Amino acid sequence: MLKVNLPKRVLHIVSSMGRGGAETLIMNIYRNIDRREVQFDFITHSYDIEDYDQEIKEMGGKIYNIPSLGTIGPFQYMKKLMAIMSDSGYVAIHAHTDYQSGIPALAAKMCGIENRICHSHSNNWLKQHGFKDKLMLKGLQAIIKYSATKLCSCSEEAANFIFGTSKVSILKNGIDINDYIETEPNNRKSVLKELHLSEDTKVIGHVGRFSESKNQLFIIKVLKKLVEEDSRFVAILVGEGPLREKMEVEAEQLGLLGHIRFLGVRTDIPRLMNAFDVFLFPSLFEGFGIVMLEAQSSGTPCVAATSVPKSTDMGLGLVKYLHLNEHIDLWCEGIKTSLLIDKPNTHFIINNISQLGFNIQSNLNDWLRLYGIRNIEVTQS
Repeated sequence: MLKVNLPKRVLHIVSSMGRGGAETLIMNIYRNIDRREVQFDFITHSYDIEDYDQEIKEMGGKIYNIPSLGTIGPFQYMKKLMAIMSDSGYVAIHAHTDYQSGIPALAAKMCGIENRICHSHSNNWLKQHGFKDKLMLKGLQAIIKYSATKLCSCSEEAANFIFGTSKVSILKNGIDINDYIETEPNNRKSVLKELHLSEDTKVIGHVGRFSESKNQLFIIKVLKKLVEEDSRFVAILVGEGPLREKMEVEAEQLGLLGHIRFLGVRTDIPRLMNAFDVFLFPSLFEGFGIVMLEAQSSGTPCVAATSVPKSTDMGLGLVKYLHLNEHIDLWCEGIKTSLLIDKPNTHFIINNISQLGFNIQSNLNDWLRLYGIRNIEVTQS
């Protein structure tokens, strides 16, 4: 009988497969692996049709939707995880659910899966840091320590938050830089035309889920001040989320609707990044912030909160960090100063980002080694 070599399968556990930073990172890896050799499947906690679902299925991946840990409790959650893991022959599971990632790792351990990776993508959380919260975090860290075979993180800050002093591999958030190097000189002009904006518009860009941690209300406050000084300022906000409607109401109350474009979820992020004059990123916390890498790959200056890891600076002279407690005038001044920065040349951008290890071609095999897979060649999707 002819033996058929099936691809080795890796199971990722995520909240959903919308266009968040961690999800985009996973998809960057997925698109570039040789899927004849390795396949990704996903457990998600969303029953909605998410942004990457169709692409995953087209590339041969499976998606299992189950209720979240908080919805059904640990015992039922473990039961559903084990039902998926027990008969599927996975070589590895990779949990991206931060402090809850030990639960899938424990289920995988009970199913005999050899490689169990817990991955920290955050350096903080929105819960209060009271005694009960700290106790719960300690308990979840203990489950991770017992269940995981490998710990990885997108930054030192995220590693320390979830895993404490344990040995952690920093797994860099690579992107395909060539997607962001502007090849079409009319990108900016076409975006401005699409959004009915004049060519002398000063564009503040932001890409992120509308949530408390991304702090888009701060962007609106900064924009209000800038517009009072110069009516050419406009903010382009890309993304969806539970707080979008609140942002729209706030913009209307401040008389800023003519100076804001809410674009929702977009598939042309490189094109938009090339149209921004400044990328504004005032997050309350970030594990890394892959959009900062995307902006710099486009040659776009960035003004970010000091709560964003310093490892997001690619050494291109494009990034300014400011504390969120600084006066709003200082943020406005930082944006206006950033408008004067010349775009670095393409070679400088590619060279710096590649040397720092954030080119997807450079770190792909670091991911595969986590799963016990070696010497798989990169394939272009």
